[in-house]
Amino acid sequence: MPSIKSKEWSLANRPVGMPKLSDFGMRETDAPEPGNDEIQVRNSWMSVDPYMRGRMYDRESYVPPFQIGETLQGGAVGTVVASKHPDYAEGDLVVSMAGWREAWTAAPESVMANKVPKTGLPDSALLGVAGMPGLTAYAGILRVAELKEGDTVFVSGAAGAVGSTVVQIAKIKGCTVIGSAGGAEKCKLVKELGADHVIDYKQHDTYDSLLGALRAAAPKGIDVYFDNVGGDHLQAAIECARPMGRFAICGMISQYNDTEPRPGPNNIIQVVGKQLTLRGFIVSSHVDLQPQFLQDMAGWIQSGKMKFEETVMEGIEAAPEAFLGLFQGRNKGKMLVKLT
Repeated sequence: MPSIKSKEWSLANRPVGMPKLSDFGMRETDAPEPGNDEIQVRNSWMSVDPYMRGRMYDRESYVPPFQIGETLQGGAVGTVVASKHPDYAEGDLVVSMAGWREAWTAAPESVMANKVPKTGLPDSALLGVAGMPGLTAYAGILRVAELKEGDTVFVSGAAGAVGSTVVQIAKIKGCTVIGSAGGAEKCKLVKELGADHVIDYKQHDTYDSLLGALRAAAPKGIDVYFDNVGGDHLQAAIECARPMGRFAICGMISQYNDTEPRPGPNNIIQVVGKQLTLRGFIVSSHVDLQPQFLQDMAGWIQSGKMKFEETVMEGIEAAPEAFLGLFQGRNKGKMLVKLT
C-alpha cells in the first residue's frame, strides 16, 4: 500500500470582490498508506459550488471559513485503493468532502466520507442531480416551499445545478413553472427541461424590464419563489407574489462578491400585507430526506422525467478556473472537474 502523489489546491489569499486565479495555490503532496481505521482514496471527480465563496471570507458562518494555506474542501467522488477500515474495501466508491485534491488518506468520518450504494447512475451524478445540489433542490422546493399541485413557481438561476432540478421537480408535481436564466443557450435548456415560460435576464437587465417579463409570464401572480440569485429577482418575486406565497431562499449569487452592502428589496413591506413566508435554508439541515430523495431521483431519472446537464473541466489544474466560471455564467447544470 504505497503512498500516492496528489496535487491539491489551497487558498493563497482571501479574495476581495470577484476571486482571481492568484488567490489559489497548488502544491504536490503524498496521500500516505492508511493507518488503522483509515482509507486511501483516489478521487475521480470534484465539485465546485457557489457556497464555497462564503467560506473564503474570514467570518463566522454555518460552516467554518477556509484557512490560508490549508487544502480546500469540497465534494468529491473517488475509489478506495487501500483500506484498514473494517467497513471499506478496495474498489468501494465513496463520496466525501475531500475535494480540491487528487487523492487522500484519512478516517472516513473526518472528511464526511460515505460508501455509495449502486444506483445505476454515472459517478459524476453523485455530485450533482443525485448529490448535494439535487438534495438542495428536493428539500427546498418540497419541504421549505411546501410545493402544492397547481402552484405557479418562479425559479431564478434555472439553468444551474440546483435550479434546473427545481424546475423539473415542480413540473413532475403538476405545477406551472417560470425559469430565469442568462442567455439564449441557457434559456433553451430551461425550456427543454419543461419550464412553461423562460425569462432571459440578460435581455431584461433592468429591474423594471425583469418585473414586466415576470408579470407577463405570471399575470395572476406566483405562489412559490425558489431563489438562487437575490437582488432584482427577489424584489420582482415579492412584487408578483400572491397572498400566502412561499419563498425558499437558497442562495443569492448576484451578491456573493459584493464589497459593500447592497440595499434590500425596497418593497419588503409587502411581506406583511401579502402574508408571505420567506425561509432561508441550508441542505445540511435536511439530510433526513436523503433516502427518499435518492429513491425518488433514481426513479425519475430512469423513467426519463428528470434530465441533468453537466459542464466538465478536465484535470485538477482547472479547479480554480471552474470555480470562477460559476460567477461568470459559464456552467449549464452542474460544474464539475474530472480528475482521472
